Amino acid sequence: MNQGKVTVIGIGLIGGSLALCIKERTEYTVCGCDISERSLELACASGVIDEGTTDLAEAVKDADFLFLAVPVGLISRLMGQLREMPLKPGCIISDVGSTKGEIVRRGQELSRIGVTFIGGHPMAGSHRSGVEAADPLLFENAYYILTPTPETSLVDMQRLSRLLQVATRAQLVIMDPDHHDRVVGAISHLPHVIAAGLVNQVGRYNEENEWFHRLAAGGFRDLTRIAASHPVMWRDILMSNRRMVLSLMDDWLEEMQRFRRAIEAGDAQEVEALFDRARRLREQLPDRKKGILLRAYECYVNVPDRPGMIGEVATLLGKNGINLSNIGVMENREEEAGILRLSFRTEDDLTQAVAVLKQANYTVIE
Repeated sequence: MNQGKVTVIGIGLIGGSLALCIKERTEYTVCGCDISERSLELACASGVIDEGTTDLAEAVKDADFLFLAVPVGLISRLMGQLREMPLKPGCIISDVGSTKGEIVRRGQELSRIGVTFIGGHPMAGSHRSGVEAADPLLFENAYYILTPTPETSLVDMQRLSRLLQVATRAQLVIMDPDHHDRVVGAISHLPHVIAAGLVNQVGRYNEENEWFHRLAAGGFRDLTRIAASHPVMWRDILMSNRRMVLSLMDDWLEEMQRFRRAIEAGDAQEVEALFDRARRLREQLPDRKKGILLRAYECYVNVPDRPGMIGEVATLLGKNGINLSNIGVMENREEEAGILRLSFRTEDDLTQAVAVLKQANYTVIE
């Protein structure tokens, strides 16, 4: 029995995965809307959606739920367009953006036309992109944050929660929009700023001496991996959450001042204490939980310096049915980095690879 219609606007990785979850696990008809006809064709052909259109008005017509899976910088404009459309009375609108305060405040204006907006943020992702990477398991066991306001209807909140619980199998968390922005700002937005700043700083040094980049392997690459993120996406995220990010940056500068004061004073005991506290706090972090920063499923392997070793390792993994997504040769052995850097798409592939390599007497550093 058909339960109604769900429309997902923006059929990329997140929107496509959400559409696929709903299509596979509920009785709703799933409509996809995107500016890319090719994305819609792929989504229909692969069974991600039941129907697709580039016409926004047609897509939202008679929809019981609307999910806005477009970049953060486009959400407010899209909500402005929706205010001018005859949406179904009682329709529930949500989004998947990584900032919530500004978006939720704009979303409350939709209540004037008889619909409900409830902010959402699934804390899951992939190193792949596009509807081709849509995965019904993407959100499973991840945190999916919902940010209702005191005025949000409890009935509507329950309707959205039931749909998401059945479809995504995620762990739903209810959070105040501004509190969400502070938490996510600290664990995602600020780290991206710090990583980008550090890469830019070293880049300036490298203009005068190329050894900065030549030696920037292993630990430095790992530390700054997120600096390779999409610049337009991060521009929009920081502009949307700028008030919170500025406050967090002030706190970061104070943290750096603690280190600076201790180093300047030659206070070895305080320097050690700062590192020790950081070590103990890091050990308290959850290890396997899906979080907002994508894990790098990588390991390093020490191999003899002789021809054919890359092929031997790749062949060994292939014979054991393990998918290797990338392999790199390290130019040095900084800290614990091995000479081969192996990358995998999933945690299972990484776990199996480590076991197989160790069984074959390779030295593996995770």
